[in-house]
Amino acid sequence: MCSTACPLCHSAETEQFHQDKNRLYRRCSTCQLTFVPKEFHLSANAEKAQYDLHQNSPADEGYRRFLSRVCIPVAQRIKPGSRGLDFGSGPGPTLSGMFCELGHNVQIYDPFYAVDDSILNSEYDFVTATEVVEHFREPRIELEKIWNCVGAGSVLGIMTKLAQGQIAFSNWHYKNDLTHVSFFSRPTFEWLAGQWKSELQFIGNDVMVFQK
Repeated sequence: MCSTACPLCHSAETEQFHQDKNRLYRRCSTCQLTFVPKEFHLSANAEKAQYDLHQNSPADEGYRRFLSRVCIPVAQRIKPGSRGLDFGSGPGPTLSGMFCELGHNVQIYDPFYAVDDSILNSEYDFVTATEVVEHFREPRIELEKIWNCVGAGSVLGIMTKLAQGQIAFSNWHYKNDLTHVSFFSRPTFEWLAGQWKSELQFIGNDVMVFQK
């Protein structure tokens, strides 16, 4: 029996949205999150093995251009010398270095590669989560953990691909990564902004900036 309650808003009003050869996908009618039931999640070891294959590096100019899509709009909204947190920095932290090059002081946290829970006990002038939220098995818990690190008047920058309608989803390469289990849509982030009573801006096709 599949887990059917939404892991973000906890609504029971979800329905099967898609199925492929690997797993099922459900969509919540309340917050519009599309999620993979926990029965189909990889083990933690298998998940980390996938991340270990990533070749991202601070020296990779293409990767830096990719990250600039969130770095630039966040940098435009913070003061010089701000204190930040890059949540989900991965095996080759790069975004944190880009902010440091701009004169900011940035901590990193990653549940596999930079585990220091004391980092999450502070508030920051800005927090980033780049290509992270789609991996969240318990998005309600994990997003609240991130939001609690955002100080009053501060910003949270999230980068993730946005889920579309059923036909587009069925042909979407993003869902084929087995470490991706939570797929956010524009209405999902709008719902989240309402819960957080925060201002939200969509920048381009895959960047969201929340102001606390």
